[in-house]
Amino acid sequence: MWKVILYIREEIMLAFATGSTEAVMPQLMDKFEQAGCNKAVVGLVVPTGYSFNLDGASIYLSLALVFLAQATGVDLSLTDQLLMLGVLLLTSKGMAGIPGSAFVALSATAAATGSIPVAAVALMLAPDRFMGNYRTTVNIIGYAVAAFIIARWENLLDLQKANDVLDGKIAYQPKNAAISLPESIPAANEKAF
Repeated sequence: MWKVILYIREEIMLAFATGSTEAVMPQLMDKFEQAGCNKAVVGLVVPTGYSFNLDGASIYLSLALVFLAQATGVDLSLTDQLLMLGVLLLTSKGMAGIPGSAFVALSATAAATGSIPVAAVALMLAPDRFMGNYRTTVNIIGYAVAAFIIARWENLLDLQKANDVLDGKIAYQPKNAAISLPESIPAANEKAF
């Protein structure tokens, strides 16, 4: 797990800084393919994960609702907790790709269940901005783990290549690392006439 995190550390940092995972999707897919995951698995798992594998958002939303219940003195019964879980399963699916959408999902869930006062959601307004960066980090790690596990599960993971790449024996080479101009195209400082 640590080797995978180190392998995608640049993408994690970029997503953390921007608060969105969409900016790193092509690089993640390229890195997973170069690490031995089959292209078909990567092409299915990673984009699907962007819609349905929102681990960071799911953890955040559930913990935020429990925190709000405790902060407002609301005692949640098992029925209330299951109802919140059901509503969260629905409201969290529209969050993919929109930074800050977890706050809207949190507000919608609090309003739909009626157990927690909607005004209490304002307590999460300031921490939500910082938590968004951590949600994206957890989401990216989830995509990586899912890609490797499903490729291994389907026997579509080149284990030797994966071990070599994750051990640093094979360096990552971006697909579009260097683009060279053909000799027939003049340089920028020459006249093309």
